[in-house]
Amino acid sequence: MKIRFEESFIDSLALKLEYIAKDNPLAARKFKDELIASCRDIIHMPYKHRKSIYHDDENIRDLIFKGYTIIYMIEDELISIFALIHQEKYNYNRSNS
Repeated sequence: MKIRFEESFIDSLALKLEYIAKDNPLAARKFKDELIASCRDIIHMPYKHRKSIYHDDENIRDLIFKGYTIIYMIEDELISIFALIHQEKYNYNRSNS
């Protein structure tokens, strides 16, 4: 099984890392390293994480990581990681819609 990091995920992660690095570049690097390690660990048990609350599909899952949701899709021999959502921001935006 392989992992593909989609452009939408990469863009979201880059913005978050840029924000963290303004105050603490070492914290940004640590956050990135730990997040990528958690994503790569999905290969061992792809269905370990909950079914996505954002999509009605058993093959789309939510990995929770330090207040963020990483959304990924399980396909035949591929895991596509396509979103990084800050949970507090998402909940705030939903309640104000």
